[in-house]
Amino acid sequence: MMIDASGIIRFANRQVSALFQYPHDQILGRHIEDLMPQRFRGRHVGHRENYFHNVRLRPMGLGLDLFGLRQDGSEFPVEISLSPIDDGERLLVAAAIRDITDRKQVEAQLIIAREEAESARAIADQARESADRANQGKSRFLATASHDLRQPLQSLALLNGTLRRVVRDPIALDAIVQQDQAIGAMSRLLNALLDISKLESGAIKPEPTDFTVATIFEELRTEFANLAADKGLRLEVESCADCVHSDPSLVEQILRNLVSNAIKYTKAGWVRLQCLHEAGIVSIQVLDTGVGIAPEQMPLIYDEFYQIGVAANSSRDGYGLGLSIVSRLVKLLTLKLDVQSELGKGSTFSLQLPAGAQRSESAAMMGARRSPAPAPQLGRPHVLLVEDDVAVRGATRLLLKVEGYEVTAVESLTEALLHARAGIDMLITDYHLRDGETGIDLITAIRETLGRPLKSILITGDTSSAMKNMPRDPHLRIASKPIDADELLTLLRALLAA
Repeated sequence: MMIDASGIIRFANRQVSALFQYPHDQILGRHIEDLMPQRFRGRHVGHRENYFHNVRLRPMGLGLDLFGLRQDGSEFPVEISLSPIDDGERLLVAAAIRDITDRKQVEAQLIIAREEAESARAIADQARESADRANQGKSRFLATASHDLRQPLQSLALLNGTLRRVVRDPIALDAIVQQDQAIGAMSRLLNALLDISKLESGAIKPEPTDFTVATIFEELRTEFANLAADKGLRLEVESCADCVHSDPSLVEQILRNLVSNAIKYTKAGWVRLQCLHEAGIVSIQVLDTGVGIAPEQMPLIYDEFYQIGVAANSSRDGYGLGLSIVSRLVKLLTLKLDVQSELGKGSTFSLQLPAGAQRSESAAMMGARRSPAPAPQLGRPHVLLVEDDVAVRGATRLLLKVEGYEVTAVESLTEALLHARAGIDMLITDYHLRDGETGIDLITAIRETLGRPLKSILITGDTSSAMKNMPRDPHLRIASKPIDADELLTLLRALLAA
């Protein structure tokens, strides 16, 4: 449409009539203000007069929401562009009017969608925060459970070891031996259940690095040699100089469970640990001449509490959790585990690992480094024992005194520092102490006080990455709870003799 300086519509095309729903002859001669809502008319007169004093090509009401008024009184959003026209006799203004209802609807929908997206994102963030808090809570619970549930088992194990050393009555000794077996079974079940809980909660985070297979092979040889021999089995551990890339602690746990299972299900013959080489891959195999697995049982072997050939309510040798833990660890480390088995002839489990950088250190050197002769120290060594659990502290002190050690037992870092200069030969400390103190803090403080690297044993139920990443220290040994009396004493004598 075109309007003059007084605001009278002098020309309008047919589209204007359709837009404002007026007959064409009723548009011409009207004031332009008649086509806008009442609330804008007074201000528009002033804007129109100002425009005619400074005419130029521009959009109308830039940044404002403009509306047109139809004949029926309904409003609709518009966009208007103004262009001056001088025909030589008078000045007119051409107004191009666009109905932007659809655009406004789309914009409104976009605003709603953006608000909904922001709301959904806020809900997702809140859910993620809740999940993170829940996982942190699970991690704290598992850390606490791992420590607190192991404490009474630790006391039982050490008291049992003490009784075995002082009791002479055959019947009592038989009861103590059976008690020792029950404590061992409880320890294995607790460790397995805590391992599964940590894996399910996401508390265990892989920390891959390059490491030599020989290191783990020697650990497993030392751990299982006596167990295999007690069953009349040969434990064959082949040399393997390969280096692989993964989390060494978790890979060792996988192989430990596989070797333990192989020994458990093998009645005669041998269990073998070996490695095979492919391009970029090292396959570690655990083979046995055991009972084997029937094809129909193969899909069930990774289920919790499932044992081959054992009825649900019958007496069990173990709890059927080892392969369930293995399955979860393999998935966590994104590795591949294959199994081949023939009923009555044995099984082969093959764990495939990516090859790592080569290392020159041989298995023999690693084994020699790990096996100091456990010769007892002459005289009466003085042990400083730091443990904040009264029962564990009392059980450990009693065991050490029965073995002939002089013992000073305290419960905190402050007390330990008071006794540190009293001719201490060895420090045995729990990892988690009171008021957030740790055994590492204690060892560091006492060594600084003495000015020498005091030989120390750190006993812990903590399986976190902080423990796995602890730097190597030739004067420090780390033991996991629950540790039995024989293990603790052997470790103590070996460290004193080193």
